[in-house]
Amino acid sequence: MFKKIMIRLMTILSVIMVVEKQVDGVTGVDLGLGFKPNVLFLVVDDFRPALGSYGEKVKTPNLDQLAAQSIRFTDARAQQAVCAPSRISFLTGRRPDSTLLWDFTSSYWRQAAGNYTTLPQHFKESGYYTLSAGKVFHHGPCSNFTDDYPLSWSIPCYWPSTKRNSKLKVCPGADGHLHYYTMCPVNVTQVPEGTLPDIQSTEYAISSLKSLSSKGGKKLSHHVKPSFINPAPHTPFFMAVGYHKPHLPFRYPKEYKSLYPLDSMSMAPNPYYTKGLPPPAWEHWNDVRVGEDIPLSKDKPYYGPLPPKYHLLMRQSYFAATSYVDYEIGRVLSTLEEEGFADSSIIALVGDHGWQLGEHQEWSKYSNYDSATRVPLMFYIPKVTDKHWPHQHKFRLIDPLDRIHQTEQQDAFDNVTPQYNQSLGFVSNALVELVDIFPTLSKIAGITVPPVCPIDTFHTDFCAEGVSLLPVICNVTATVNCGLIVRWKNASFSQYPRPTFFPSHKTNTPKLTEINLMGYSMHTKKYRYVEWLSFNHTDYAVNWTEPVARELYSYKVDPLEMQNVANASQYRNLIKELSQQLRSNWRHALPVLKKKTNTTE
Repeated sequence: MFKKIMIRLMTILSVIMVVEKQVDGVTGVDLGLGFKPNVLFLVVDDFRPALGSYGEKVKTPNLDQLAAQSIRFTDARAQQAVCAPSRISFLTGRRPDSTLLWDFTSSYWRQAAGNYTTLPQHFKESGYYTLSAGKVFHHGPCSNFTDDYPLSWSIPCYWPSTKRNSKLKVCPGADGHLHYYTMCPVNVTQVPEGTLPDIQSTEYAISSLKSLSSKGGKKLSHHVKPSFINPAPHTPFFMAVGYHKPHLPFRYPKEYKSLYPLDSMSMAPNPYYTKGLPPPAWEHWNDVRVGEDIPLSKDKPYYGPLPPKYHLLMRQSYFAATSYVDYEIGRVLSTLEEEGFADSSIIALVGDHGWQLGEHQEWSKYSNYDSATRVPLMFYIPKVTDKHWPHQHKFRLIDPLDRIHQTEQQDAFDNVTPQYNQSLGFVSNALVELVDIFPTLSKIAGITVPPVCPIDTFHTDFCAEGVSLLPVICNVTATVNCGLIVRWKNASFSQYPRPTFFPSHKTNTPKLTEINLMGYSMHTKKYRYVEWLSFNHTDYAVNWTEPVARELYSYKVDPLEMQNVANASQYRNLIKELSQQLRSNWRHALPVLKKKTNTTE
């Protein structure tokens, strides 16, 4: 017994030492911007790294233009691949086991877990004017039905009026009638209110930027009626804009479909069911099958693949919806520059989680697969990440539709469109997590950085379970005053709940009272390891003594996660090692940093 106690104490002390080294390293990094920057925080729903700048053949010229002036992280992971838990996680800087939110409706974290400070709240309390348009927090009980206003925001959040039409039958069918389709390209002028949610959010953001600008006095869009209160002069702003697409249903302006002819579409590279997959790891994508255009069972788990025709149609519509969002974001970015904010604003872009596009016979999110948790993440920092940008204008609006019926022309932006130029911008392959966003933006902006949370996180309002990425940014961009990275994070962590061992109609989105299993996933550069454990939804206790199932994928031989080798005898010792690392959790994976001594002083 004494030996076990000593081992436990030594483990806790080692964790504390790592945390202290990490905090010391972060405080030693200074970008020296010389001003208090504005922040534009862009959040995209169900957004996998399907961007030209991430090596995909998707037409995203505006986001590629942003990437060419940013640092782009290629291995960023959401902590849970579903909207509400992921957003509450990265907006509080806490993991789902600390927010106590694993579903959509069970609780508001301030009441269920702790009065945790949020990212926008911290900026507001640091003198920023904070405002939100579209889907930033997940609307509903998990954000107190107000998107956490007034604690997080200076004014009420803007929610597009057309979002209430998302369940309406507006998709024209071959029979001449309107239907509810999963894939729904529309004539925007013919849908209710003559617009779409993401167009409305863009117009609100544009109107807000014009109101915040010293130029001001410009006519607002007739689709947007903001109750805008101008802050005091020279007050920096934190503006968050959340986009609903490419979330289902794929309802987007029909013109974007022409960017992706069906005969040019290809199947997912790994469209087959994973060998040896334990039952709780599977999600049966029932939200895809509710559309009238998908001829499959609507009310029970489905293991079979989506027929090839629909496989290609789904990928076509996802990419088209992505190009639509790219253009809307481009409108916001071009306005940011037009109103004189481009050189004084940080821009962060993130997906709330990934989305499976036929990999492993899976669609949607709701799993721990790489394709469900991996997201695009980039930061634009003026004078730091844009130093290689050779052009006068930073964010000229590029309409991908302009190139459909015309010959490619040489212009100032041919280096980023139609094919992204990898020589521009900066890239990091470091393991990062979305809980790192809160401390990262705080550090870049020069406001107080939330410290790493103590073990008893529930009684600490201001802390984070992620770390500032500034040491990585600083080293990659060769910025002065960088801290030395002794060891960066050696793992990232995600999780997903299940109601039962075998799939049921509640598998994808169980309510808290239905959760009986939790799958904890650990991603390293070499492996992804998962343990499925019994979970008590009344006291949140996890039974770590006996996993009900395991998963192991070796990226060296199986980069597409096609075969679970957790039961293979040759991996027995590795399983023990990874299991211990998983139990040591994220604290033991924190980076070890050191201050760099300034020899010029």
